[in-house]
Amino acid sequence: MKLVPNCITLSRIGLALLLLYLAPLGTGFTLVYLLCGITDMLDGPIARMTGTVSSFGAKLDSVADMTLAGTALYTLYPFLGLTLGLILWIALIAVIRGASILTALRKFSTYGSIHTYGNKLAGLLLFLTPLLLPYVNQAIWTIVVCLVATLSAIEELILLLISSELQLDLKGLYVRR
Repeated sequence: MKLVPNCITLSRIGLALLLLYLAPLGTGFTLVYLLCGITDMLDGPIARMTGTVSSFGAKLDSVADMTLAGTALYTLYPFLGLTLGLILWIALIAVIRGASILTALRKFSTYGSIHTYGNKLAGLLLFLTPLLLPYVNQAIWTIVVCLVATLSAIEELILLLISSELQLDLKGLYVRR
């Protein structure tokens, strides 16, 4: 039972990589993508219910989230209508996220991605993007997602810079525990 949450998280990594071989926005892609979302919603609660929460599991969850985001961006890029300005904005977000990873590695000698409300919201918006593409104004949606992702990336970097110990469960810069 102890390995179940991590196995669910590992399945998300495998499913995310499977997206590379499916027709973007097709039925198979959508079903596998939804399974990725289901595994993301299940692994944490199951770990908490079974008392198997671990630092490794939290890190693995972050790797699975990044794998899904990366494969989704790669496969859906042609459908997103990204301008050079938006591509540069996404690159800036990646640089800020990279700075957070390097900060955690330098300060705490480990990989760490904080599970803030901002990061959760950014992840939710990113997850919804392929599902909503046919129904939303892509330019406006992309700006909203990039804005939330930028703010959450900056918040995480600030938290890492001001923290004396790595706390992956912080909810936000201005949220009391």
